[in-house]
Amino acid sequence: MLEILTMAETNKGSEEEVAIAFVNHYYHLFDNDRSSLSTLYNPTSLLTFEGQKICGVEDISNKLKQLPFDQCRHSISTVDSQPSSIAGGCGGIIVFVSGSLQLHGEDHPLRFSQTFHLIPVLQGSFFVQNEMFRLNYG
Repeated sequence: MLEILTMAETNKGSEEEVAIAFVNHYYHLFDNDRSSLSTLYNPTSLLTFEGQKICGVEDISNKLKQLPFDQCRHSISTVDSQPSSIAGGCGGIIVFVSGSLQLHGEDHPLRFSQTFHLIPVLQGSFFVQNEMFRLNYG
């Protein structure tokens, strides 16, 4: 679970602030300690990675750890967010990210788009319920 206490602990953080804090945290972990990403998911989380659907913390974590590269750097171009409603009246956040991914030893960055659906658990804490990732070709 991601805890965004600095912005949301008093429930004053807007979805934009939460989205930006989440994006910074997610890509920092991805680029520096990919195995720690598992803390952001729960057993019902669903990742669609280049069309492949992967469900649950363990399978998502394994997919991310088994990607065919060890080192990379994400450069984020845009972060868009919207509030979302879920049962019980607690709102989640949909986050859309575009940017580029620089693989170690490669000359050209790869463009990508990624979407996250963040669900609040406790005040200031979220987990990734849904995630979609695509490389952008052309």
